[in-house]
Amino acid sequence: MASDKVIQLTDDSFETEVLKSSTPVLVDFWATWCAPCKAIGPLLDELAEEYDGKVKIAKVNVDDNQATPGQFGVRGIPTLILFKDGQIVDQVVGAVPKNQLEGLLQKVL
Repeated sequence: MASDKVIQLTDDSFETEVLKSSTPVLVDFWATWCAPCKAIGPLLDELAEEYDGKVKIAKVNVDDNQATPGQFGVRGIPTLILFKDGQIVDQVVGAVPKNQLEGLLQKVL
């Protein structure tokens, strides 16, 4: 079950929710047909619960929102990009283990 703490982004909401956010944001660029994206989904739900109030977890469907992935050079999915104060801190491509995602989040906490 998807967490209600994971924010669903669109090209229109990306700037407000991510680039202008005072809270760090981990953005998952994904698609419904992508098996590794589905595999990493539950991990992101867990992180959204565990880091609630410290880091926002958000998702951008690359099929429905094509401008934003292009803007950030997303070539493969899942691509996870960590933002703080509107700047890219780090990114990973592919389905990675939860401890690697937690290590990513520690960079902004």
